[in-house]
Amino acid sequence: MPTVSVKWQKKVFDGIEIDISLPAYVFKAQLYDLTGVPPERQKIMVKGGLLKDDADWSAIGVKDGQKLMMMGTADEIVKAPEKAIVFAEDLPEEALATNLGYSAGLVNLGNTCYMNSTVQCLKSVPELKSALSNYSLAARSTDVDQTSHMLTVATRELFGELDRSVNAVSPTQFWMVLRKKYPQFSQLQNGIYMQQDAEECWTQLLYTLSQSLKAPTSSEDPDAVKALFGVNLRSRLHCQESGEESSETESVYSLKCHISHEVNHLHEGLKHGLKGELEKTSPTLGRTALYLKDSLIDSLPRYLTVQFVRFFWKRETNQKAKILRKVDYPLELDIFDLCSEDLRKKLEAPRQKLRDEEGKKLGLQTSAKSGSKDSDVKMTDAEASSNGSGESSTVNQQEGASSGKETHMTGIYDLVAVLTHKGRSADSGHYVAWVKQESGKWIQYDDDNPSMQREEDITKLSGGGDWHMAYIIMYKARFVSM
Repeated sequence: MPTVSVKWQKKVFDGIEIDISLPAYVFKAQLYDLTGVPPERQKIMVKGGLLKDDADWSAIGVKDGQKLMMMGTADEIVKAPEKAIVFAEDLPEEALATNLGYSAGLVNLGNTCYMNSTVQCLKSVPELKSALSNYSLAARSTDVDQTSHMLTVATRELFGELDRSVNAVSPTQFWMVLRKKYPQFSQLQNGIYMQQDAEECWTQLLYTLSQSLKAPTSSEDPDAVKALFGVNLRSRLHCQESGEESSETESVYSLKCHISHEVNHLHEGLKHGLKGELEKTSPTLGRTALYLKDSLIDSLPRYLTVQFVRFFWKRETNQKAKILRKVDYPLELDIFDLCSEDLRKKLEAPRQKLRDEEGKKLGLQTSAKSGSKDSDVKMTDAEASSNGSGESSTVNQQEGASSGKETHMTGIYDLVAVLTHKGRSADSGHYVAWVKQESGKWIQYDDDNPSMQREEDITKLSGGGDWHMAYIIMYKARFVSM
């Protein structure tokens, strides 16, 4: 076998044997070991040009003692990691939970999916978790009874345990206190706890937290839960018999989406939900009369909750029945036209600012006056697709706000949680939570089994069959800095 020397850069490698019975690629592999230059980067000058991988050595006529020249760049030397590699299975549970990007699931204690799905949806509200973390016995109001206090503490502890854990958490303590506070969740059938209504659980839990988390001093937010979820409605009452009219205001924690053969979309159902009839005493007639009630939204929450009114009492069978009709809902919801005139005026300037920001992104000319009256801000979904968020009253230093600026609501909301029901009756079936994480990923919490979902599949939970369909949905407000 001929022995050659190879010059590469300023180095010379002597005594390299060439087995001329093997392809030239083998020789290149030898040089790779010596120089670190991968064979595909090697340019070796031989008779006839550059040495090819499948070159015939006999045709090249390499001689013993011949000097060859090689050009090429070596691979970088792989450095040892500055920090030792830590495998997922070696991480402590709390660190692993953070690494996953979503919290643990909840063990089903026997028909408790209604409770588990409610907890997972409400736990996704960081401001609620923050208010709970500041809650203590010392902060407890004298108006809060012992069981409300116990349920508030159990909620705080359960939220914390879910964030720290990788494995499914058993909500035993929370469930015991919930049943003590609200005995209706203790109903038994054949010795087994019955399935309950998730909306009832959601409403009762929020009501308890609203009472517990009221700050004892006026310097703080007097009602944290109302600020997060409360919707103020201004209603006009009209009696068709007497012609008399009156108005009233009320605060609710959710809007209703009424479902009929005319309703195909959430927006239509919300309009139906803001109209209704009620009986009350008429001062003019001196007796009970029928009044038409027409409501508009007078103030907006940070988190807008909507309940699809799918369950009704069926007299023929004497049991709860379910409306399976498909009702579409959007990832982005604009409720400007459902607001009162006063609230619309407050929203106009922030919405114009949002439109201007969108216009700049698209290279369009923006309006000179952000609050001009001809900026009739009935925005389309495309015009409203912004990442800002806001409130009808000003809010200092909210997420994404510039220093020294205030943020305002726009009347536009982004979907962050969906609670679904699968089955034909509220007294049976199965509830599941679908929650958007801070990373933007959607997680399905099916009791103790969290799984990642595609965003495009979330709006397919709109009903029309026996698959999971939206029962409660929650939107987060967009703010714009001004």
